[in-house]
Amino acid sequence: MNMLLTVNFIAFTAVTIYAVYLFIYLLRTRAAYIALGEKVEFDKKIKQRLQKVWVNVFGQKKLLKDRKSGIIHIMFFYGFLLVQFGAIDFIMKGLKPGTVLPLGPFYSSFTFFQEVITFIILVAVALAFHRRYIEKLVRLKRGFKSGLVLLFIGGLMLTVLLGNGMNIIWHDEALSWTEPIASAIAFLFGFINKTAAISIFYIAWWLHLILLLAFLVYIPQSKHAHLIAAPINVFLSRNSNKLEKINFEDETKEEFGVGKVEDFKQTQLIDLYACVECGRCTSMCPATGTGKLLSPMDLILKLRDHLTNKGAAITSKQPWVPAVAFQQSEGNQLAKEASGYDPSLIGDVITEEELWACTTCRNCEDQCPVMNEHVDKIIDMRRYLVLTEGKVEPDAQRAMMNIERQGNPWGLNRKDRAMWRDQIDGISIPTVKEMKKDGSEFEYLFWVGSMGSYDSRSQKIAASFTRLLHEAGVTFAILGNKEKNSGDTPRRLGNEFLFQELAVSNIEEFTKNNIKKIVTIDPHAYNSFKNEYPDFGLEIEVFHHTELLAKLVKEGRLKPIYKVDEIVTFHDSCYLGRYNEVYEAPREILQSIPGVKLIEMERNRENGMCCGAGGGLMWMEEKKGSRMNVVRTEQALSVNPSVISSGCPYCLTMISDGTKAKEVEEEVGTYDVAEMLEKSVFGPNVMTSEISS
Repeated sequence: MNMLLTVNFIAFTAVTIYAVYLFIYLLRTRAAYIALGEKVEFDKKIKQRLQKVWVNVFGQKKLLKDRKSGIIHIMFFYGFLLVQFGAIDFIMKGLKPGTVLPLGPFYSSFTFFQEVITFIILVAVALAFHRRYIEKLVRLKRGFKSGLVLLFIGGLMLTVLLGNGMNIIWHDEALSWTEPIASAIAFLFGFINKTAAISIFYIAWWLHLILLLAFLVYIPQSKHAHLIAAPINVFLSRNSNKLEKINFEDETKEEFGVGKVEDFKQTQLIDLYACVECGRCTSMCPATGTGKLLSPMDLILKLRDHLTNKGAAITSKQPWVPAVAFQQSEGNQLAKEASGYDPSLIGDVITEEELWACTTCRNCEDQCPVMNEHVDKIIDMRRYLVLTEGKVEPDAQRAMMNIERQGNPWGLNRKDRAMWRDQIDGISIPTVKEMKKDGSEFEYLFWVGSMGSYDSRSQKIAASFTRLLHEAGVTFAILGNKEKNSGDTPRRLGNEFLFQELAVSNIEEFTKNNIKKIVTIDPHAYNSFKNEYPDFGLEIEVFHHTELLAKLVKEGRLKPIYKVDEIVTFHDSCYLGRYNEVYEAPREILQSIPGVKLIEMERNRENGMCCGAGGGLMWMEEKKGSRMNVVRTEQALSVNPSVISSGCPYCLTMISDGTKAKEVEEEVGTYDVAEMLEKSVFGPNVMTSEISS
């Protein structure tokens, strides 16, 4: 027996060392691929980053957005962490029979706890199998590779239970409540002799060891690399939704944007190996949901596979091991040949059609349990197309040229920007220049935006808001013809150069006029001023009009006294909600209005679907699939509202067009929150939202 144990120990040591060697090799290989990316300056906000790890890794917060899947994953996550102690105990029993973990009087409690955990994991395996292959959840892939991990985990749990059962027979141990499942197995196999029990024990023991080590080697070269990469990815993920600016003064740069996978930052490349392939991003993507080519998950996976192949070609490190089993794989062939593998990132790997389908709504990122960042990658590739290759969709190009020439996407005369106020009777809407001339002071600069200035429907929102400000005694002014575009549209379309020109010019105007507070009806401008302009030196308070109106209602400066009998559902703007977490202010306003019954769509707040106007798509035609605004309108109509409300002029335009497409515009109204509040403050017969034609 001693000789057999010695041989067993030697074999165990050899197999374990080989598996650990392969595991370390794979980690070093993936790290070498990631190192091909651009280095990132770390901001050292350790406390904030550790908080994200605590909440999203250990708290599994984002996983629980899908409660059923989240609970199954928690069973796996904590179960697999805790069951490793049982695996150590089991391996010790095979290396030196009769030896157990030195837990003294606590050992019996330990074995009971381990069996409970093992049973929970087996239940999780069954639930996961049912969810993927029986329930056939659309977002989950099916196939051998997708189910392989369930075979690994299920096999690990069954072999340890079988082995422990045989161990009881081998050592003539009494059946015990502390090992209920193993004792049940020992009872069922009570008819076999000790030699047979020893043989079955070591078969189970070796199966367990080989499965454990095979799983160890499998992890880095499969989607389960997220077990390693995801906590790192969460820790290193950005602390805001702002886009990184390009330094155009860097004379070493000959290209701008990302045209090669190694042009991405290293933190962006970690995303690729952190992906769980859960499909949550794709299931919530408005582009995917309306039949466009873009799938956020597939985008990440295509980038990952491309990085792996290109990394192999550049570093000569084979991505797949054991190498003898993967000699014919593309990655291993590229590593051996060190050939010139260089497909075009944009074109061969990711198509232009995919890039232009994104609305930048970040619903994908909100859903991602490992905090992958899809939008930044898409914008970086758009930047390459626009700034380096000069390629852009004609509609988008037209809008940007108009912004550059006239300061608005339609190309209307910049001198007409303030003409909207002349159509409103009984309200004084002074410009900053006029206030200065009179020697008057004002508290807020009202940034009207291109929509509020030129679009006839959005002008009504601006009018309603200004009337409410007058009623509340808030002093404000507009820039009038000095106002330009905020730059959000060109930036999302990839024209970073134009965005920076506009940002610098706008900040100079704000500084010249000593602006301390800005309020706007445009969530896109709000996001730019609040989160992205500070990179260019802007340090002032920025408010969305729903935030200011909610504050004025709370303070009693605006009193909604007239009853408005409407069933209202509220559509969340992506740039107000997911980008800035402003969800409650507009709802508080609506709930303060007598007669309003607020009902929620199924997809609301952070789960709300984009109207289709973001990312510059407001100015581009949807050429494939269903129209996003119509699909979103259908979601709103499903709760039978009499009014669909929003806090964004872009969204309101898209939803209004949606009601027309569904031919319900006569039955279902579309109003901004400010217009709804105006009805209640002034009454139905006194409304400035009815602008004279």
